[in-house]
Amino acid sequence: MTLSVRIIPCLDVTDGRVVKGVNFTNLVDAGDPTEMASLYGIEGADELTFLDISASSSGRETTLDVVRRTADQVFIPLTVGGGIRSIKDVDQLLRAGADKVSINTAAIARPELIAEIADTFGSQVLVLSVDARRARTDSGFEVTTHGGRQGAGLDALAWVEQACELGIGEILLNSMDADGTRAGYDIGMIKAVRAVSSVPLIASGGAGTLQDFAAALDAGANALLAASVFHFGIHRISDVKAYLSGAGYCIRESSLQ
Repeated sequence: MTLSVRIIPCLDVTDGRVVKGVNFTNLVDAGDPTEMASLYGIEGADELTFLDISASSSGRETTLDVVRRTADQVFIPLTVGGGIRSIKDVDQLLRAGADKVSINTAAIARPELIAEIADTFGSQVLVLSVDARRARTDSGFEVTTHGGRQGAGLDALAWVEQACELGIGEILLNSMDADGTRAGYDIGMIKAVRAVSSVPLIASGGAGTLQDFAAALDAGANALLAASVFHFGIHRISDVKAYLSGAGYCIRESSLQ
């Protein structure tokens, strides 16, 4: 059975507002997360990803009230990440309305957290967020943390392989070099990660043209995450789905055309 391609808007949130920049810098306000989540649900998003991009760097927990209000507005899977360090954090987010959680910094600091979450809640709730950039490592890709501000000293492909063995259910691969540039997904990075992992792969970072979405799928992505092209009205979700459907990909139809 062919699985449908998932189109996933990403809400990068800091201080209760959605923001977007280039390479995680020069952030500009993009709107209210609850209002945007509701709109994307109506427009036909298959899932939503909510990332509190300042939670890890500032030591704050993810803003649970914003998660609750967002979950109340959407009836599609909601993935939440940012500042998740323990089983308790995961439990709180799932109770607040999240369907999946995304972890990054805490898993790098303590990889066994992956197995603990998978054993407690099941691998299906666990997404590994890999913020990677090109660097002088064995594979040519390095993992970063804290919103891309710090190198983790880890080879990205080695980390993906380790995380898959520990029980990760899905990978959110974000190219820090391409993030916010609208110059296209990092095809080389997607192919490299696809080659060493068997779990579903979400491509993130660099979506610009409609052709970019198809290129990421051809490189091995199972789902496509984007932010600025949706937030600032460059493409509607229905436009992306219509293009991909016309190109022969299996997609879920948008309710708004």
